[in-house]
Amino acid sequence: MPDTTPCLELAGFSAGYTDTPIVRDISLTIPAGTVTTLLGGNGAGKSTLLKAIFGMVRQFGGAIRFEGRPIDRLACDARLRAGIGIVPQGRCNFPRMSVGENLEMGAYLLGRADKQRAMEEVLALFPMLKRKYHSLAGNLSGGEQQILETAMVLEMHPRLLLLDEPSLGLSPKMQQEVFDSVQEIRGAGLTVMMVEQNLHGALLISDTAVVLETGRKFKEGPARQIMNDPDIKRAYLGATEDETAPATVH
Repeated sequence: MPDTTPCLELAGFSAGYTDTPIVRDISLTIPAGTVTTLLGGNGAGKSTLLKAIFGMVRQFGGAIRFEGRPIDRLACDARLRAGIGIVPQGRCNFPRMSVGENLEMGAYLLGRADKQRAMEEVLALFPMLKRKYHSLAGNLSGGEQQILETAMVLEMHPRLLLLDEPSLGLSPKMQQEVFDSVQEIRGAGLTVMMVEQNLHGALLISDTAVVLETGRKFKEGPARQIMNDPDIKRAYLGATEDETAPATVH
């Protein structure tokens, strides 16, 4: 029988900074090989939840399991080695180094043979990086830099990839390239969980959407169902009352 163990499970999970929980009593089950988008207004706790899953902020309570294994006590580096990767918000490459040198840095924990194999895999996944291999990372477009940073994380072969605002500040064309890359990643068998400001674009490529409000889970469901929810459309997708009203048959 196929393994049906969820990729990620949160049960009554609370986390935040110093003595202040930001996300509270979150329970989620993320199936392997899916894309999940976190929705919510500013301050809802979306980025904090991603950071908490990676171990970057303090866990106050509840439980977290990755592929059936408790990881509550694991530090960030141990979670990385266990198979969780994160691409945080903002640029995090080496702009004065070439694309190839950045990829070498992304695989620095690997042995020589594994590093070479990892670099070849991400170059095959993202042909643009192969074309720009000798270009300085700082000369790439915003979308290209985002793809480079994602590739650097993928070199460590995560099975769960956390993306924090991957299309932030990009043109519509570059945003679409980033979403295309997420689909490529999902097609390679990875599980993706992301926070994204372009909610319409993100929901179109997602399996599930989770809505957070003031640090708590407000709603969860299939992405298309959430996208068509009138309350969600008004609150987060910029729809008007007329656009969300049901059609009247005369």
